[in-house]
Amino acid sequence: MIPDLLIDTDPGVDDALAILMAHHHARVHGLTIAAGNVGLGHTVRNALKLVDLLQADTPVFPGCPVPLVLPAADAAFVHGLDGFGDTGYAPAARAPEAEHAALALVRLARRQPGRLTLVALGPLTNLALALRLDPDLPRHVQRLVVMGGAVTGTGNTERLPAEFNIGFDPEAAHVVFTEWPRFDLVDWEATQRHAIALDRFERVLAAGDRRARFYAALSRKTRDFSQARGRRGLMAADALAMAVALQPDIVSDAAERRVEVELTGALTRGATLVDWQARSGRPANARIVLEVDQARFEALIAAALGA
Repeated sequence: MIPDLLIDTDPGVDDALAILMAHHHARVHGLTIAAGNVGLGHTVRNALKLVDLLQADTPVFPGCPVPLVLPAADAAFVHGLDGFGDTGYAPAARAPEAEHAALALVRLARRQPGRLTLVALGPLTNLALALRLDPDLPRHVQRLVVMGGAVTGTGNTERLPAEFNIGFDPEAAHVVFTEWPRFDLVDWEATQRHAIALDRFERVLAAGDRRARFYAALSRKTRDFSQARGRRGLMAADALAMAVALQPDIVSDAAERRVEVELTGALTRGATLVDWQARSGRPANARIVLEVDQARFEALIAAALGA
């Protein structure tokens, strides 16, 4: 059965790979765009370029240009100033939709109740606003898959326990984690465990089609970044979350736990706190993905790149 997806994203090199996977393996009903990896102008242009590359009719809805409350730094030092490795690609000819991303999330979910899997690959600003507009939104969505968090405190920001997506807009994550009754959480630590060996990924890129050639160019900066830091492989966070969205049974180990977001700690703002021992008495809200089938994960990527 082909999944029906709605993707909230901030493209972003890793988002791009996930979006390529989604269009190859599923029906994509829309891309709602937030700021995060880079500013909103770039993330919208990047989403349009991907849709153009794929010759898809997927609508692109611009959303929030800033976090809900406090400003946050982007990740251009990893993704390039334009979010796509500063490749200088020719812009897409098509234009984004006029409808705001938060409104589109509500409308599209209500139009097809119980059908769509919502995949949140960036900061949760758009989704938090959509929840404030329509608190019943979770009832209209089949599944929510969130890429975010670091469930034992091994984050990837200057606030050491925090992961980028949650740390960029902790208030938005707090709204979503509080109001959404149950979601799948694919965190940064799972990403580290499921890194893709760089030499293996290079072979996939070499064997692929125009999608692979495009992705090879825009991901060169992040692959060099990984190699320079001695990482054992490519950290494909959003691709991992997309794999879970596409094939729920790819998950081989998971834990149902309560997850909260720290909002005020001077050193821990944006950290995801997990009630591992069920001491709070509050119900679990997250299925935390611990392990997936690595071979199937990489096969989904290879197919999406034409390899």
